[in-house]
Amino acid sequence: MKKLGLKSLFITLLGVFTFSFIHAAERVVATVDGVPILESQVRLSMGKNGNYQAALDKVIDDILVQKAIKESGVKINPSEIDMIVEDIAARNGLTYGQFLDALDYQGISLNVFRQQIANQMIMSGVRNHAISNSIQVTREEVDALGKKMLNEAKANGTEKKVTGKEYEVRHILLKLNPLLNDAQAKAELNQIRADILSGKTTFADAALKYSKDYLSGANGGSLGYAFPEAYVEPFAKAVQSTKPGVISAPFKSEFGWHILEVTGTRDGDRTEDAYRQKAYEKIVNSQLQDATKDWVKALRKTADIQYFNQ
Repeated sequence: MKKLGLKSLFITLLGVFTFSFIHAAERVVATVDGVPILESQVRLSMGKNGNYQAALDKVIDDILVQKAIKESGVKINPSEIDMIVEDIAARNGLTYGQFLDALDYQGISLNVFRQQIANQMIMSGVRNHAISNSIQVTREEVDALGKKMLNEAKANGTEKKVTGKEYEVRHILLKLNPLLNDAQAKAELNQIRADILSGKTTFADAALKYSKDYLSGANGGSLGYAFPEAYVEPFAKAVQSTKPGVISAPFKSEFGWHILEVTGTRDGDRTEDAYRQKAYEKIVNSQLQDATKDWVKALRKTADIQYFNQ
């Protein structure tokens, strides 16, 4: 009985030791966007005499690259590879057949060579996608740098004044609803426009009566002076393409259907905007340079990497 008891105890302890060893080997040491990294993965990457942190970084980078490949959606057209192979042959002064002979002489099959080209194209696309996604610019940092650059230019006497055309605009807006579709809104605005042109009503009175932009409607439809970029694209295009004093044809934006009239233009000071644009370009170019030097490292900027006690 004692021997059996000791044997059972030994087996139990061995099981606990084995479980503890496996548990320790499979311990999660980090996560990358929710994907766990196990202790065993790091040890495998590290080898016998490797650096643990370097091995962990390599595992993280591998996960990020594979994720970037998947997210980039890069697809290679076989005909593109054919064109590249033919171009390589031509640049080396070889016919297609001679190029195949040259590959064969080097012990490389055409399929292997084509796959190498495809891999390079995929990684190039992934690299560009990763670099593009790594650019992170906030309005606050652009405003701060733009203001700093402008103040420095003023202090140094190198400030460059920039002007642009501002437009004084008034409009009438009709919003779509279950009782008013696109065709009906456009037809109603055409009638309002016709009534204004015929003198039956004024633009200001029509804006007050019909416009669903109640704030401007109460002010005769006036939006005041602004640069075109202040408006959504369809409205900005209409502002720039409509001659002063002419009421535009009805057009649609994300807010509904409009007619507008440009009632004045003037040169506005865009110096702050210009320095803000310079600041934006400076920040982006700086980030691009860093990302281009090490695009894999740039992947970490948008990744959620969590480390646990190692």
